[in-house]
Amino acid sequence: MRTKPADLIVAEGGRGEGGELRRTMSLWQLTLFSVGATLGTGIFVILGQAVPKAGPAVIVAFVLAAVTALFSALSYAELAGTIPVSGSSYSYAYATLGELVAWVAGWCLMLEYAVSVAAVAVGWGQYLNSFLRSLFGWELPAAIIGSPGQDGGVVNLMAILIVVLATWLLLRGASESARANAVFVLIKVVVLLFFCVVAFTAFRAGNFAPFAPMGVAGITAAASQVFFSYIGFDAASTAGEEAKNPKRDLPLAIILSLAIVTVLYVLVAMAAVGAMPWTDFDPESTEASLAQIADLATGSTWAGLIVSFGASIAIASVVLTVMYGQTRILFAMSRDGLIPRVFQKVNPRRQVPVANTLIVAAFISVLAGLVPLGQLAEATSIGTLFAFAIVNVGVLVLRRRRPELPRSFRTPLFPVTPVLGAVMCGVVMAGLAGVTWLAFGLWMLLGFVCYFLYGYRNSRLNTEVV
Repeated sequence: MRTKPADLIVAEGGRGEGGELRRTMSLWQLTLFSVGATLGTGIFVILGQAVPKAGPAVIVAFVLAAVTALFSALSYAELAGTIPVSGSSYSYAYATLGELVAWVAGWCLMLEYAVSVAAVAVGWGQYLNSFLRSLFGWELPAAIIGSPGQDGGVVNLMAILIVVLATWLLLRGASESARANAVFVLIKVVVLLFFCVVAFTAFRAGNFAPFAPMGVAGITAAASQVFFSYIGFDAASTAGEEAKNPKRDLPLAIILSLAIVTVLYVLVAMAAVGAMPWTDFDPESTEASLAQIADLATGSTWAGLIVSFGASIAIASVVLTVMYGQTRILFAMSRDGLIPRVFQKVNPRRQVPVANTLIVAAFISVLAGLVPLGQLAEATSIGTLFAFAIVNVGVLVLRRRRPELPRSFRTPLFPVTPVLGAVMCGVVMAGLAGVTWLAFGLWMLLGFVCYFLYGYRNSRLNTEVV
């Protein structure tokens, strides 16, 4: 239960073994990093699953999910402005709730980042195939876009390829990665806005009646489902040691990214339901729901082709930003001695953790290329929610224990906001399937074994006077 003083955590920011991280990221780049991690395939896929549950009221479901995410986002913003380092909820927990809870937060983030990015990468080949099929009439062989045992798959080379491309960008430096991500994000935002324009040309007001055919129960069920398309707004908090002005920019980036994503989601949902009756949405063919609507609205396939291209770019952006976040969290944990020192080594020329990035890339490549992830990927959501809950509690604890700390952002309506944030995370977690809880429990058990065999003994707070 030993804690690491917030002042010390901040003082060590950016320092690794052999060099320091370089502060190059602006508010704009930080915001787009969070948008890049959040605005992924979720809106391209999850809308088709949520509409049959809520009907046209799926718009309300997106707003409700955004409000739920906002409680945690405000807590993240306060701690990001107070402790602007790379560890995200891991570092926040270390300063407030103790080393064991910090380890749990970091272990949850490993589940969220590593497994989720592998799951996202797995789907890239399928979206690329859809794009190639529409454009050229041919597609990649099943052997290289599927895992062993999946519809003729041997090795998912396309998943490995997108991970390798992201790794190449990350090794070039944080500023280069941020610029590439900015291009990716702008492309997928333009594609979603294009979809809205196309869909609104076929808009029918009658498609919104009845507005909530399944009532409040349908809206809340859809809100729980679409909540996971908001996960990722915390990505900016992993860039705390490479931001130019972290105390000012990190809180703003977190709030701005959530606002941008919410507006886009609501616009897309409104345009989609307005263009196609909610009863026509097929939950079994969700991958093509937006492309299908675009084709119906224009009476041709060129619009759907553009939407499929946007989905491919969305995956590339998510892989890049989430891999970045994973490496920076491991960097912070290694600096504290909880995992091997190799993860904190910084290349003095490139000013990035090269070995860390290569190890993460290798692990994710094996997962994405060879392992059918299935429901394990769904377990990433519970790890994220648990980390969110820890951050909300951390705000309460730090306000009480260190009220004198300078805070560039204060969570409004304290303590109501963080309490509601923690409660809402618990509510969403309670609605998850039993198999998801089982996978999470096994992952936590493995985490405790690793902590007590290595982290507890090698922790800097245990081996040094700090």
